[in-house]
Order: sequence, then C-alpha cells, then structure tokens
Amino acid sequence: MLEMPVLQNKNATATIHEFILLGFLCSQEVEILLFVLFSIIYFLTLLGNGAIIYAVWWDQQLHTPMYTLLANFSFLEICYINSSVPNMLFSFLSKIKTISYNGCILQFYIFLSLCATELFFLALMAFDRYVAICCPLHYPTVMTRKVCGTLVSACWVGGFLWLVTPATLISQVPFCGPNVIDHYLCDLGAMLAISCVPVPKIALTCSTFSAVITFITLFYVLVSYTLVLRAVVQVPKGSGRKKAFSTCASHLVVVFLFYGSVTVMYVSPGATSQPGMQKFLTMLYSIATPLLNPLIYSLRNKEMKVALRKVMCYV
Repeated sequence: MLEMPVLQNKNATATIHEFILLGFLCSQEVEILLFVLFSIIYFLTLLGNGAIIYAVWWDQQLHTPMYTLLANFSFLEICYINSSVPNMLFSFLSKIKTISYNGCILQFYIFLSLCATELFFLALMAFDRYVAICCPLHYPTVMTRKVCGTLVSACWVGGFLWLVTPATLISQVPFCGPNVIDHYLCDLGAMLAISCVPVPKIALTCSTFSAVITFITLFYVLVSYTLVLRAVVQVPKGSGRKKAFSTCASHLVVVFLFYGSVTVMYVSPGATSQPGMQKFLTMLYSIATPLLNPLIYSLRNKEMKVALRKVMCYV
C-alpha cells in the first residue's frame, strides 16, 4: 500500500492509510430510504443501458455506426455508474465508511476518466448526427465501420490518458488529517478541501485540464447541433421536421445538464464550497444522466424500440 508520511508538528509524523467518506449525513431511517431510491435508479440504469447493448448486438439491422456509438455509449454509462454507486449503496447499510488511500486515488482516476470519456463521446455523437443530417450522401463513406471503431477507441483511450496528470498530482497532495471526506466518493474538490496545506498550483492545473476538455468538446457539440438545426429549418414543414427538432432539443437538454454540472464542479471547484452542493452536482452528471441517456438517445428511436420489442418477444 502506498503511504504518505506528512508532518503534523516538528516532532511527530502521521501517515494517512485510509479516508472516511461521510456520504449523506442523515438518520438511519433516511439512509434506508436513500438506499432504496438509489438502488432503483441503479437497477433501471443497468436495465436500460444493458437492453440497448443487447439489442444492438442481437439485431443485425442495428449493426451501423450510429447504433455502434449508442451501444458503446450505453456501456460507458454502465461503467460510469458502477464507479461510484455500488460503494455508495454499501455505505448506506454499513457503519464502516472507509476507503483506502490507494482505493481513493484509483476511484478518483477511474471516475473522472469515465467523465472525460463521456465528454469525448458526446462530441463524437454530435459529429455523427451532423454528418448524417447535413451531409447524408457522404455519410456511408465518412462513417465507415473502421472509422467508427477508430473514433470510439480514441474516445476511450483519450479519456483515460487525459486524467493521468491530474491523478498523479492529486496523489502528491499532502494529507495529514483529518482524513474525513465530506462526499460519497473521492472527488476533486472534496479531496482538496482536506489538504494539509493550500495547493493552488495543483488546483489550477487540474482546473485547466478540466476546462480545456470541457470547453473544446462543448464548443464542438454546440457548433454541430447549430449546423444540424439550421439544416432542419430548411426542411419543409411536416412530421419529420418536428421530430428532428424534438430529438435535437432532447439531446441538448442532456448536454447542458452534463456540461453545466461538470463545469461548475471541475473548471471552478472553488465555486462549490458547500459539500451539499458538491454532492448534488455530482449526482446530476454521474447518476441522473446515465439514467436519462437511454431514454433520450435510444429508447425514443423508432428502430431501437422495434429491436427491443423483438428482443423481449424472443426472450
């Protein structure tokens, strides 16, 4: 186990072996209610995203780049919610709310790497919709299976590589007590709040990494959907135009929900000085969006609903 000796005073040293995750400070009865609520959300998220993955794998008609992206996105959401919720559910029923130092750093790295991967995927899916709607004749030659596979791999690799530097910097932050993290997971702001000494350079570097990936991908998403909406406006009035507007609006709701909470949390972590606000914003982008994404990106799609009905009848 990695140990961090730090000075408590001139004559003594202390080593942080583990952290205590406070989670939600409430009575046991409320914790049981929260356990039931989050268990239902967790189950529905796994069920919805898992059904999409299975439908794309099972139905040959869905073996296209667009549905390949949706299946990978659903798999990402399953990984994302599994990086935090199971440990949170366990803490609701247990008096032991500790996590090892190495486990905390690992959770920080995996959780935020999946967050970065989702930012890349949102940009990639916006690009896919742009090519499909604005350049439909070129779509089959631009979004081939090989290109799609390469872009998907780049999202996964890029997301995990992007967080190597922030995770390394966080592992160098001196923690000498108290070792109590007022959060339900090892998140950036909550960990920096219990540092022995101010670490402005590390905080600034982590915020810079977050700002770069957030604003670049957000700018690309907004530009893509602006061009898509401009193309949709030129379509003659009818059901197709209304459906396209509805779909784009739904996508943008999730985009703003995810990007808004991520921006406040990581681009300017000092803005969320209240632990309650940190927990609320974290739940928005790490629990709410994985639950909503299957409904917005897939289950409202006619071909996907037909495939899901076929799967249910087959099973």
